[in-house]
Amino acid sequence: MKKFIFITSEGNTFSPNGSEIKNMQVIGIVENVKNQDEAIKKLILENEWIIDAEFNIGEFLCYEII
Repeated sequence: MKKFIFITSEGNTFSPNGSEIKNMQVIGIVENVKNQDEAIKKLILENEWIIDAEFNIGEFLCYEII
């Protein structure tokens, strides 16, 4: 079974001093799946907040973790 990490450039984060920072964010890590398609489905099913926060799933970057 494989493990995948999902990253997005959508949204912003804040530094400890409160400054807004534009960077990439880890959306989640999915384990025990056969492929990337199965991983995105599992990610969405287990993390309803992704849809609620209105992230564009089509923009996610997905990398297999070896």
